[in-house]
Amino acid sequence: MSEIPLVAPTDALPVAVIGAGPAGLAAARALAVRGIPTVHFERHDDVGGIWDIDNPGTPMYRSAHFISSRDKSGFLGEPMPSHFADYPTRTQILEYTRAFADAYGLRERIRFGVEVLGSSQGDDGVWTLQTSDGPVRASAVIACTGTTWHPRLPEVPGADGFTGEIIHSNAYRDPSRFAGRRVLVVGLGNSGADIACDAAQSADAAFISARRGYHFIPKHILGAPSDDTEWMPIWGERLLYAIMRPLVIGDVRRWGLQKPDHRLFETHPLLNTQLLHHLQHGDIAARPGVERFDGDEVVFTDGRRERVDLVVFATGYDFAIPAVPADALTWTGGRPDLYLNAIAPGRPGLFGISYIEVNSSAYTLFDRVADVVANHLDDVRSAPERAARLRRIAATERPDLSGGVHFVASDRHANYVEVRAYRRALAALGRRMGWAPLTADRFESIRSPRATAGAAVTDGAAATDGAVATDGAGR
Repeated sequence: MSEIPLVAPTDALPVAVIGAGPAGLAAARALAVRGIPTVHFERHDDVGGIWDIDNPGTPMYRSAHFISSRDKSGFLGEPMPSHFADYPTRTQILEYTRAFADAYGLRERIRFGVEVLGSSQGDDGVWTLQTSDGPVRASAVIACTGTTWHPRLPEVPGADGFTGEIIHSNAYRDPSRFAGRRVLVVGLGNSGADIACDAAQSADAAFISARRGYHFIPKHILGAPSDDTEWMPIWGERLLYAIMRPLVIGDVRRWGLQKPDHRLFETHPLLNTQLLHHLQHGDIAARPGVERFDGDEVVFTDGRRERVDLVVFATGYDFAIPAVPADALTWTGGRPDLYLNAIAPGRPGLFGISYIEVNSSAYTLFDRVADVVANHLDDVRSAPERAARLRRIAATERPDLSGGVHFVASDRHANYVEVRAYRRALAALGRRMGWAPLTADRFESIRSPRATAGAAVTDGAAATDGAVATDGAGR
């Protein structure tokens, strides 16, 4: 256990929040309702994180939609409006996120256009952040910069001699890029599937390459969003889809896709039957993994070749938190070791919200993680013995967050959690620490009388924890 002391937040030493996407806003709201002084940084000129397509480095593309349903996806106590689509568009999500920031007066607390370049912690526990606007001292740091800012490009033999164009999906914005070209999308995450559908409609020829098979889940069952089944246990959902899939999806091998080599939910399922539509109609062709490039051709692992003008690697992202010291965290499989994916075990005063991969989630999950962090920081100033107890727990315990799901053995799944198990673990910690349960009315005292999310986006019941299969938790 580190001997670095815990530092109580004060006006002179506020808590630093880095990033004003959904996770950063959840953290800011949780701190504000407790009156904990904060200094909040956002390098872009507005809130929204990846959902702002004008935010430099965002992976957002014009056809993107949320992959959890409207009624399962809002912040706690702030449901999305009923006029939003069942699966909201990127512009609706951005509208909702900005209305949320206004509803709780979070925007005026943020230093926009200020980037945190790095940080260090002194022996006294005080943090010094190096920002583009000069050094700032803080009692604690909550990093909320998300997981989709550092593209991962695989090394493929022959790439240097490939005569076409190679990009990561992070650089893709709209289908006009595909016009008149032969396009290959590599990777079958939900973003890869979306982009492949754009290529199917806009390219001269389109192909999608995947190393393994994936389970497809329809977005609607009997007319209702499919994440309405999240109340069921995992085994119940698996049984439901085992009965339904042959009737609704069929055998995907008929269209060139591979049979999954894992059980449902052991990796991300695909909520994109539109891709199957395009495969069924010949708008796009499925291929196995890429073996190498050869001039203007791509050679696949089954020996087939295709002439291609543009390759889009939808191959995921590396986790990175440049704003915190390199030695502040232990990394496994490219993922940071955080207790409950939130608390740095060896660094008092260092937290992360959004560095997580889940098989389902929603913004209320950020709220629940932020509640844990904010409760602890409140304890640092008012119940130091309880705060020290949590530090001991974080240093010695690692609860099982798999929910009995045996996730695929890969770096991506190194810190994957099953959302029901994760929520139970967060709630159990709260009971153990004696914190008040988080309820939807927790934040009413700081709701802005001038601009409320209720006026813009709350014409439904309170949001509940919902399901979303993600390529990154900020999404």
